[in-house]
Amino acid sequence: METEAATPWLNDAEQCAWRTHLDVSRLLSHQLEKDLQPFGLTNNDYEILVNLSESEEHRMRMSDLATSTLQSKSRLSHQITRMESAGLVRRVNCESDRRGLYAVLTPEGMDTMRKVAPHHVASVRRHFIDLLPPEALAALRAALAPVAEHLRAGRGKA
Repeated sequence: METEAATPWLNDAEQCAWRTHLDVSRLLSHQLEKDLQPFGLTNNDYEILVNLSESEEHRMRMSDLATSTLQSKSRLSHQITRMESAGLVRRVNCESDRRGLYAVLTPEGMDTMRKVAPHHVASVRRHFIDLLPPEALAALRAALAPVAEHLRAGRGKA
C-alpha cells in the first residue's frame, strides 16, 4: 500500500481535467435520466432495453446482462422484476442450463424502445454531441479509448 508521501498528487491541470470529467459525467447522467422520466424509464431501464433490442432474438442471459450493464445479479434481478411488471421484459428459463434465465424483450418493450430512442438520441445530441465540434469529439474519443480499454480489461479482477 502506498504511503501518503509516495502518492503522486494531481497537479492543477490534472485536477481540473479530473473534476471536469466528474462534473460532466454526473450532470449528463442526471440530465439524460430526467429526459427519460416522461416515458417512465430510468437510465438503467433504457440501458437494459438497448442491450436486449440489440441482442440476437432480443434476449440475453441474466448473468451476461448483469455484466453488460455493470450491475450485480441481485440488483439486476430487482430491476428486471420492475420491468416485468411494466410489461417491458419477461424471464424465460434457459433450455441448456436449468438454473439459467434469459431476460427477453417483449413486443411492448420493443415498442417502447422505438418510441423512446429518438427522444433519447435527441437528448444526447442536445446535451453532449452538438456542443462539441467534430474535431473535439474525435479527440475525446481518442483520449478516452485507452481508459475504457484499461477498465474493461480490469473487470472481474479483484
